[in-house]
Amino acid sequence: MNTLSTDHNLFTALRAAFPADLDAVAVETDSGLHYSWRDLDEATAMVANLFGFLGLPAGTRVAVQVDKSVEALVLYLATLRAGLVYLPLNTAYQSAEMDYFISDAKPAVLVCAGRNFGWLSKMAFLAGTQYVFSLNDDRTGTLLERASQFPRTHTPVPRAANDLAAIIYTSGTTGRSKGAMLSHGNLLSNARVLQTYWDWKKGDVLIHALPIFHVHGLFVAIHGALINGSKMLWCAKFEPQTALRMMARATVFMGVPTLYVRLLAEAGLNTQSTRNMRLFISGSAPMLVDTHRQWQERTGHTILERYGMSETVMLTSNPCKPADGERVVGTVGQPLPGVQLRVRDESGRHVQAGDTGGIEVKGPNVFQGYWQMPEKTAQEFTADGFFKTGDVGHIDAKGYVTIVGRSKDLIISGGYNVYPAEIEGYINNLPGVDESAVVGVPDADFGEVGVAVVVPKAGHQVDGAQVVATLKGMLANFKVPKRCVVVDALPRNAMGKVQKNLLRDQYKAT
Repeated sequence: MNTLSTDHNLFTALRAAFPADLDAVAVETDSGLHYSWRDLDEATAMVANLFGFLGLPAGTRVAVQVDKSVEALVLYLATLRAGLVYLPLNTAYQSAEMDYFISDAKPAVLVCAGRNFGWLSKMAFLAGTQYVFSLNDDRTGTLLERASQFPRTHTPVPRAANDLAAIIYTSGTTGRSKGAMLSHGNLLSNARVLQTYWDWKKGDVLIHALPIFHVHGLFVAIHGALINGSKMLWCAKFEPQTALRMMARATVFMGVPTLYVRLLAEAGLNTQSTRNMRLFISGSAPMLVDTHRQWQERTGHTILERYGMSETVMLTSNPCKPADGERVVGTVGQPLPGVQLRVRDESGRHVQAGDTGGIEVKGPNVFQGYWQMPEKTAQEFTADGFFKTGDVGHIDAKGYVTIVGRSKDLIISGGYNVYPAEIEGYINNLPGVDESAVVGVPDADFGEVGVAVVVPKAGHQVDGAQVVATLKGMLANFKVPKRCVVVDALPRNAMGKVQKNLLRDQYKAT
């Protein structure tokens, strides 16, 4: 336990921002439920008291795979309050993926949807997890049943700024997922910077239409509203018409490009329906210039695009306030206050303004390293402490950053990261498959989708549609290639490396 002069627990800071009127509405759901600030305070206290009763030592991991609900938000805040480490897992993850995460993180607690309790509890107990609870999106489950027996008051467990608050798994290009360790200080510093830079105001209301198992929805959106004492209009799932109706009573919307594309398909999207809105933010994937243009024409608003990662939360942003500059379409803006960002070539030399190279960053928001991967962590940091993002881009003379590519052939589909090496590993283990390559191709709805190109073993036949169908039972749906093409051989260069650029070009228009 670190010696503490003050409490740096992220929950303490978020709780301090609650408005004086605790009976005011904090969260209103798309199903008509209303949760007050007092509800959030008391519910998080009860769950935190349950964790305290279980005798879980500070730093214990709590793994969570549940559907989006306000109770899931309560679970996250209670985990922070109790001084434990939150480990969110995508609800689309299947058994092979869950087995890896549980075995790697070794959580003492797993909370899952009731429909998955049978197989997940067995898997977790075999891996050494002590407690498994269920939590459903209809306010039922054993977690709430147990927590309801505990007091509604709780003193947050003191934490140091560098104590872990969360672990976010990000798929590795080698096929092995890496757990990015984010501290209370990492998350709180970023929340406070964004509160100022995005000009959060008293009376702002956020439409929360994102999942809450990754950085965008869990940290950027939720922390943004809570640190400002702002009400959230809560969407269990994104529905364009619902979000559009909510805009009459909201001021801020955060989404991935896919959500904006779907909103543009709604006839009711216009200057009148968005007149109350102050800010539209987009991230998690690049937005097409045409989407920017259409949104501007239809609503009169210029979308603010920003750039972040699981390992760093937010790094750059286009300006919000006119005094900070203009929003430049096609860029992700300038480094946020406190963030150092540089572009260097492969030899480690700084490149000139406008020249392309690898993006490296440093700041209080940059993560502590990868869970149980000290060698990998060391590889990803420079000698002077900059994190090598793996993204390729350039900075113009005014400091605006443009991302021009991604190393390691990362695919971003609907805002989710898909690493081809991971998918290829599953495909190559299928009967009759000799080798495979997965590439991303443009898609109007998702930005990119995966295409698998498969070479059968000699004397074997492989059915592309069957490959896709098999993968759907093994992987999260967003990782499954949209189609599979069977070929005689993969194109290679003189060094024998598969030329994925040729495959992308070949299949992008088909």
